[in-house]
Amino acid sequence: MEIGDRIKELRERKNLTQSELAEMLGFKTYTTVSKWESNDNYPKGRDLKKLSEIFNVSSDYLLGLTADNLLTKVVDFIKIPILGTITCGEPILAEENIAGYREEIAENLPNGELFYLQTKGNSMTPTIPENSFVMIKKQSTIENNEIAAVLVNGDSEATLKRVKFQGQTMMLMPDNLDGHMPIIVNEENPARIIGKAVKVSIDL
Repeated sequence: MEIGDRIKELRERKNLTQSELAEMLGFKTYTTVSKWESNDNYPKGRDLKKLSEIFNVSSDYLLGLTADNLLTKVVDFIKIPILGTITCGEPILAEENIAGYREEIAENLPNGELFYLQTKGNSMTPTIPENSFVMIKKQSTIENNEIAAVLVNGDSEATLKRVKFQGQTMMLMPDNLDGHMPIIVNEENPARIIGKAVKVSIDL
């Protein structure tokens, strides 16, 4: 039984609809819950903890790590690099740019090359809290209104911003407009997308 099957079983035991469970989790629609139950996606971090509290079960149970199958289920962990200062002219994941690593369960990760950035400042609050870790999937393009890691200041600094397109103009928008201004990308102020934000983690 996969995690989505367990969530569906527990939800139905409590006589909850997908919409009702989504509301208890703080979601506006049931889409995320539906994807979990069809095993198209998996709850992580805070959502996994909330589900455990709602259903009064352990995270291990939801993940299938019960006493019955702990000996047969092997969980693979992957170390994902945390980028520190980006060294101008060096590859993004060059050794001198790596400040540490975070371990993640392999089966919960999206495909592709991944790295973490730790946020500094509050330009993306409340969407991305200050001092949180944001997982980035390395890619050079982004859809309108998605959050991306972008190299600015001569490729020497990585920033997280929401990318908006108006015609041929790309703008890097803060979610927090209190004291933060949009950045308009042009020849005088170039920028380069290095990846898409796919997950936020917070250490308490």
